[in-house]
Amino acid sequence: MDKDADFVEFVQARSSALLRTATLLSAGDRHAAEDLVQAALAKAYVSWWRIRKQGAQEAYVRTTMTRAAIDRTRGRARRPELLVDEVPETTHRSASAVDAVGERQAVWQLLASLSPRQRTVLVLRYYEDLSEAEIARTLGCSQGSVKAHASRGLAALRIAIQADDDAKQEML
Repeated sequence: MDKDADFVEFVQARSSALLRTATLLSAGDRHAAEDLVQAALAKAYVSWWRIRKQGAQEAYVRTTMTRAAIDRTRGRARRPELLVDEVPETTHRSASAVDAVGERQAVWQLLASLSPRQRTVLVLRYYEDLSEAEIARTLGCSQGSVKAHASRGLAALRIAIQADDDAKQEML
């Protein structure tokens, strides 16, 4: 099979999963997620013969995406706004649909509140179900660093959720 056909087959088979991961890595910013996937696939295409020979196509693309996501968020600290595709309208939706949108937005905001490394580690660990060793290889760090980022990220999420619950209780 030639390089292009093999690459196209990979993209067709894995693009949805890669986009889901990229969306989580970019804290719900669909446009940034699409950019991450596109940039990672462009880099993979250039090196396709080498990574295909090693059987590491998905690992290469995932690693490229996670590193790009971390690099992108370093510059975004100055502009932390959350962009969405559409403004949610609540006038004609059922209560459960409104709750689901609210919960989804809350998850994106919680993920966006984490540091880029913490968010990346939590997404790779709990969404992609990678081991600590695989995450360490992907990020180019030690397993101890992965454990520390996961622990701190989970602690930050617990604190944020508790603060939100406390605020809701005060309103009642």
